[in-house]
Parts: sequence; C-alpha cells; structure tokens
Amino acid sequence: MSFVETVLQENADLCAAIRAMPFNRALADGTLPTEVFQHYIIQDAHYLEGFARALALAASAAPDADAVAQLAGSGAGALHVERDLHAHYMGLFGVTAADFNTTPPTPACDHYTSFLISTAATCTTGEAVAALLPCFWVYRDVGHDIHTRAAGDNPYRAWIDTYVSDDFDAAVARSCELSDRLYAQASDTVRGQMRAAFAKSTLMEWAFWDSAWHLRGWPTPDPTGIAA
Repeated sequence: MSFVETVLQENADLCAAIRAMPFNRALADGTLPTEVFQHYIIQDAHYLEGFARALALAASAAPDADAVAQLAGSGAGALHVERDLHAHYMGLFGVTAADFNTTPPTPACDHYTSFLISTAATCTTGEAVAALLPCFWVYRDVGHDIHTRAAGDNPYRAWIDTYVSDDFDAAVARSCELSDRLYAQASDTVRGQMRAAFAKSTLMEWAFWDSAWHLRGWPTPDPTGIAA
C-alpha cells in the first residue's frame, strides 16, 4: 500500500474521533459559541506561522527541486492564509489586533508547532513531510464532513467553505503525492518513522480542537499554595 493508504488505515479510528468532536459538531450545526471560535482562530493563526516555518525548514533539506518548490510554496501559502485570518475572520468575529498580540500560543498549539519545527529541522524529509501532512488531510476530511451537514445560514459557513475549495483539495493531493513518493524511496526504518510522525501529528490535531473547545490556556501558579 502507499503511505497515505497505510496511515489512513492505521489512524482511521482517530480520524473518526476527530470528526465526532464536540467542537466540530457545534461548528457544523452553527451552535459553536463565539468565544470558542475566537479562541480557536487566534490559536490557528499562531499555528499557521509555526506550520509555515516547518515547511520552510523541510524545503531547505528536500531531495529535489520539485519537492523544494512544493514545500516552499506551501509555506508561503500558509502565511497568506494566516494574514487572511487577521484581515478577515478575526475582524468578522470581533478579534482585535490587541487580542491576538496579547494571547500567547496555548500548550496544545505550542506543543504541535514545536514538534513540527523540530521534526523538520532534525529528521529526514520524509518524516517531516509525514508530520506536516495531517494539517492538510485532517482539515480536508473534517471540512468535507462538516460541509455536508452545515446549513446555508451557518455563521461559520465562510470558514467551512475554505476547506472544501478546489484549491485546498489540490494542495492536499499534492501533499499526499509527495508523501507517497518519499515513502516509496525510503528505507524500512524511515517508513516506520514516517508512520509514527503522521500518527503523532494526527493526535495533536485532536488535541488542538479539544483545547479550543475547553478554552484551555497556560495554568496560572497560585502563590498561596507554595510552601514557605
């Protein structure tokens, strides 16, 4: 089997759990609380910057010109999307520049981007691309699932439509093709590392949405609980 066929089979239960998450159910039926979506888009903007950095690092070590061009182009595209978040969606949902600038990445966001960047910087290109693929694949999977259930007057319809566009489908297809190509050329050891990287990133996709649903941030130490 190809890489994509293999990892989708290995992670089928986790992908199903992501589609069924409370955040995604509420996004589909339009009942997601505004403050939850505001929290989510701030963290998504932080995430996309880290994702773009990881793509740039992966591009720098890619094995051929086609892979360099694809990964670098995807990184530029991620930054373009991040800027659109600031220019459109944050304004649409009442998130100010000050809100964004004073809200740090959550533990879930920080963990995910740190994993992607460190993998891209220290591991094989195959492993880096495998770690980056769930951001493409899972979003398309969730987007298509939500799109089939979302009403036309869903307040989040424009956001949902982003992930079922022809352009995004094409980007996902290109990422899958590159992953399959690198997997076919890899040793058995690297193939195992690629599958593990995909599984870890898919789990962190789940953790990212779970964190957004529960509005999780960094814990605040209580000085009164520190022993003298």
